[in-house]
Parts: sequence; structure tokens; C-alpha cells
Amino acid sequence: MVIAPTAAAALAAALLVVPGADDRPINTPPEGFTALFNGSDLSNWKTDGDAAEHWTVQDGILHYDGKGESLVTAKDYGDFELFVDWKIGPEADSGIYLRGKPQVQIWDRPEIGSGGLFNNKKGPSNPLTVADNPIGEWNTFHIIMKGEKVTVFLNGQKVVDDVVLENWPDYEGPIPATGPIELQHHGNPLEFRNIYIKELN
Repeated sequence: MVIAPTAAAALAAALLVVPGADDRPINTPPEGFTALFNGSDLSNWKTDGDAAEHWTVQDGILHYDGKGESLVTAKDYGDFELFVDWKIGPEADSGIYLRGKPQVQIWDRPEIGSGGLFNNKKGPSNPLTVADNPIGEWNTFHIIMKGEKVTVFLNGQKVVDDVVLENWPDYEGPIPATGPIELQHHGNPLEFRNIYIKELN
């Protein structure tokens, strides 16, 4: 059977729809948000060094092979809302740097869970609850940063509630007013998609 061009296009789009709360194709931001990852290339990210060698795009998914450097946005951000879908394998360790500072934690630690502010020493560092999906399945962060404070939802559950992100390693100094978003790694393969940001004035 021959599929008409319009039907073929519709079928291709349907195959890229993210399961979940909405029917948007992957890497298509909701209203008011900008896609940091466009599903095709590393636009919006720094590609100096070896980033382009180790961070590659396949079928709309951003793949990291476990080698080279972390991936950093080309632009700095102040206050923002951020959505990130991520997937890890067994024993993986990763995180999301906010304004260039570590980090909203991603890891295979089911007794603690992901989403905590790992480098905090004075304030809470562990998540309020374990909300991770099983290893090998997609997870979604919704991160809100206003001033020095961060709120994190993981898969719809609040795991960090308006907590100051401490300025590692200079704990006495304040968090920078602006800085990049960074997809951090510890030498493990990682996958990301649906990375959306909205700057808050």
C-alpha cells in the first residue's frame, strides 16, 4: 500500500509524540517556553572542544556517550522555569547545573531518589520523596529558579520546595545572578529530550 505524502507526514509526527500529559511532538515547547534542544542539532549549546563528538542527536533524542565534557548552554540565564526529560542506565550519575552551579541531582540511587540539590551543606540536599521512574525509562524535571531559591518537580511530584541553591565551592558567596544551564555527567551514557526554558522577569 502506498501512503499519501500528507498521511506519511502525519504518521511520522505521531511516532514522535511523547507519551504523557499532552500530545505535542517531542522537542516542541509549550506556549511561553523556548526549546533549548531543537531535536536536530546542538544549536543553543556551546560546541567548542569535543562537545559535537560526544553529544549527538538520533531520532530527536540528545545522546551522550560517556566521554568528553558536559554540555553547556551558549546563553546565560537568571530566573527561569526549565523542563528537562532525562533517561539513565544502571549506576549512572548526572545532574543539571543552574547558573553554572551544581546541581539538581540525577542518579541511580533508589534509596534517595533524584532531584535533590546535591551540593548543599547548610540546607536540604536530598529530595523530599523518591519520584524516579525505573532505570531505562524517561523522567521529567520541572525546575523553577527565582533568586537563590529552587523548586523541583520530578514526574509531577515536588521533591525540592523553595530551597536555596548553595554556591559550591564558595559556600560563603551568593549564587551568581546569571549563568548557563549545564547537562553534567560522570562518565555514563545519558539521554535527554524536551528541554524547554522560560525566562522570568
